[in-house]
Amino acid sequence: MIGKIRKYKIWLYYIGAGLLFLFSFLVLPGCQSNTTKKIVVWTSLRPVEREYLQKELDRFGLNYPGYEFNQLFYAPEELRNNFIITALAGKGPALVHCASDFIGPMSELQVIKPLENIFTQQFLSEFIQKPFAANTVFQGHLYQIADRVGNHMCLVYNKKLISKPPQTITELITVGKSLVRDLDGDGRTDTYALAWNYTEPSFAVPFIGGYGGWVIDQSNHPTLNIPAVQKAARLIYDLANKYKIIPPECDYETANALFLDERVAMIINGPWSWGTYLKAGLDIGLARIPKIDETGLWPTPMVFPMGYCLNINLTGQDLEIAKRLVMHLTSPQVEMKFAEMFKIIPSRIVEMNSPELQKDELFVHAVDQMMVGKPMPVMTEMRWIWDAMRPAYQGIFTKQITPEQAGVEMQQLAEKLIAENRQ
Repeated sequence: MIGKIRKYKIWLYYIGAGLLFLFSFLVLPGCQSNTTKKIVVWTSLRPVEREYLQKELDRFGLNYPGYEFNQLFYAPEELRNNFIITALAGKGPALVHCASDFIGPMSELQVIKPLENIFTQQFLSEFIQKPFAANTVFQGHLYQIADRVGNHMCLVYNKKLISKPPQTITELITVGKSLVRDLDGDGRTDTYALAWNYTEPSFAVPFIGGYGGWVIDQSNHPTLNIPAVQKAARLIYDLANKYKIIPPECDYETANALFLDERVAMIINGPWSWGTYLKAGLDIGLARIPKIDETGLWPTPMVFPMGYCLNINLTGQDLEIAKRLVMHLTSPQVEMKFAEMFKIIPSRIVEMNSPELQKDELFVHAVDQMMVGKPMPVMTEMRWIWDAMRPAYQGIFTKQITPEQAGVEMQQLAEKLIAENRQ
């Protein structure tokens, strides 16, 4: 009982004590009722992907006339929180499609099923194991069957504006200065070399790795007050304020708009965005984020699988059908269709190495960037580390604090939040 209370404390950190009571008595959209047989998938996929997912759900459903198969969209944070609430109340969707970093809190709260005894070893052996494991294992149990891997940031460049991407930070700065222009002579910069959501800590992580650091160690202890974090923050600050090749302020939507409007030649973004750029008619290429000259290391974007978890409340025939649905949605045919349509790296060994995908320039360069990435940590502590990083890190760009001071404050707050929530 005491262990369960401690698990609830992790959950309460996200959503507040009152929500469990409130939602326990609500039948949220997507929850199964007592009068209908439904298998529902909650997802945060893009609209175009959800459209194809529903086609596959409908196709699978032809074999099960007594069931309805549907999917429901939530933004990532809402998906995790709502799923935890409903599953703890004995309800919720049969499947949840999510990134691997949701596994930490969901497994600790025991709202998803261990899968190692549900799926056969033959089936599991067909998924990528190296350099990154596709299926997510945490604390000795398998919790997620992936339908894609990577999901990492790359350097995306507009071939109309720059024919060859820079290979190093020094080259980025040199080339970047030639791309910064005041087009109308009003004294304000109209075009920049690069834009990305650099004020969000997770978008700075590749550069931390490029300086030889990381945000957490193998003991799940935050490592934020280290030279690598300080140097990465200083570099990003200098790109904006010293070299002036990136906008002085930039969030995700601003960066995306600048790239689509061809007011920046390059953007750092993930595969969820590439289809939008192609649909807009941009001739894009992908490349590794430029190498850090000082260390000789490539920046290391976080690499993570996305895939399916099963609700802890599934039993009997519902569990068996949900299992078969996962096998269908991660089948070679379905994964290849997603890969070809949406530039996704399949989680299956054979499909990832298929000749068809090897001919796709974007796919090849996405894999190349993935090879120098690092696995995204799964443990719950990462949620508190992100929360601890944000205030001080963002204070750097409003000139309220130096990168060196920010490292100290980030570390102190991270240790405080972890200690409070692990008591």
